[in-house]
Amino acid sequence: RDAQESRGLGDVYKRQVKYDKLWVILNERWMMKTELIRAAKISTNAMAKLGENEDVRVEVLAKICVTLGCKLDDIVKIESW
Repeated sequence: RDAQESRGLGDVYKRQVKYDKLWVILNERWMMKTELIRAAKISTNAMAKLGENEDVRVEVLAKICVTLGCKLDDIVKIESW
């Protein structure tokens, strides 16, 4: 198979996890991404991955939840297969 045609589990997974609800919360609270980075003590790389709906460590999501006072399902949507 051609490399472009090959779609591993990672390709499918990336489309299944969305962080749109996180951006809604930040918008409602008038909070910039840079403010969340500082407050949650997460890396700019982790924030960039969130922006692309890419894999991030659970630790990153936990730090965000603690900082925002919310639950994981308040910031992450897992679309059904």
